[in-house]
Amino acid sequence: MIYHKLGSIPPKRHTIHKSPQGRFYYEQLFGTEGFHGMSSLSYHIHRPTQVKEINKSYSVAPKIAIDKNIKALLLKGFNIKPEDDFLDSRKALLMNKDVHLGLAAPRKSSTGYFYKNADADELLFIHKGSGKLKTFLGTIPFKYGDYIIIPRGMIYQIEFDTTENRLLFLESFSPIYTPKRYGNSFGQLLEHAPYCERDFILPQDLETHDEKGDFLMKIKKEGMMHELIYATHPFDVVGWDGYNFPYGFSIHDFEPITGRVHQPPPVHQTFETDSFVVCSFCPRKYDYHPLSVPAPYNHSNIDSDEVLYYVDGDFMSRNNIEQGFITLHPKGIPHGPAPGAMERSIGQTETKELAVMVDTFRPLMVTEAAMQIDDGKYYKSWLE
Repeated sequence: MIYHKLGSIPPKRHTIHKSPQGRFYYEQLFGTEGFHGMSSLSYHIHRPTQVKEINKSYSVAPKIAIDKNIKALLLKGFNIKPEDDFLDSRKALLMNKDVHLGLAAPRKSSTGYFYKNADADELLFIHKGSGKLKTFLGTIPFKYGDYIIIPRGMIYQIEFDTTENRLLFLESFSPIYTPKRYGNSFGQLLEHAPYCERDFILPQDLETHDEKGDFLMKIKKEGMMHELIYATHPFDVVGWDGYNFPYGFSIHDFEPITGRVHQPPPVHQTFETDSFVVCSFCPRKYDYHPLSVPAPYNHSNIDSDEVLYYVDGDFMSRNNIEQGFITLHPKGIPHGPAPGAMERSIGQTETKELAVMVDTFRPLMVTEAAMQIDDGKYYKSWLE
């Protein structure tokens, strides 16, 4: 929980704020959970409520192939074909009522429209590419290895410097936070946390547009995409302050916690919600007990589905894993290191693996898009 501000704001909340020319600025509360959750106050040149037209609405709900799954899957993520448009390129692969998880391979920036997810916080993980996330609260630069957290309701555009872009995305229907156990009662990250506030990439370079016209806004809500025309440029904020804003964090700034024997996955936790956690598996020294087994022990998925997205390096517990692969280990059956992985790990001193893990507390359904990139045989990979 960090307080941040940019631009021009009045000394007190809910008081008159005028331009040097004497024009009123219009205050807007950008908040969550009614008036109880995280919020920011922004000051706009124009009223942020001016909708000229609602053009069309259409379904973007993912199509489910398997709604009750018990099969371990391996999805070849880089088989997702690139598309020009950022939103069209997003393919949901695994989902439940709490979270949608998918991949995107956009070739072009989304500068022809503005986008808002009215239902879900979004997490973008940048696997390939670089650019800027542009919002009405400022700009966040991003590059390989960055997580970007975008609160629900945030109006944004994404501008790429590159044409080869690969993103993992999550849509979370509950807020995404840093783990509570990492912070004190005031929200400050503690000394034992694997990162600190210095590591966060905060909004900068507030762009303020005083423009009237026809501005296309795409709003995702309840599985529908609604296309609206706004009468003024959405990025007309002259200043803001508060706690509810997008930010970035690089997986390369995560400091792994190690021990004499193998540490369980919670030591890799990076973010949490009420319904799932996100962990970062980063290059690190292996366990240093003389009889330690560095490979993870077999464990039963009793209460959660486990998803691993493989980013880079040699993931020591699996065989034949490539960049962009996703594995799903569903609740109800145990899983563990691939045959030979445990033996190979003994005596090793470090790993160079890089991966993102998502553990959901409710089972995940499998979409038709996921089945198109499933290898079909991963569930048999533990046979000797």
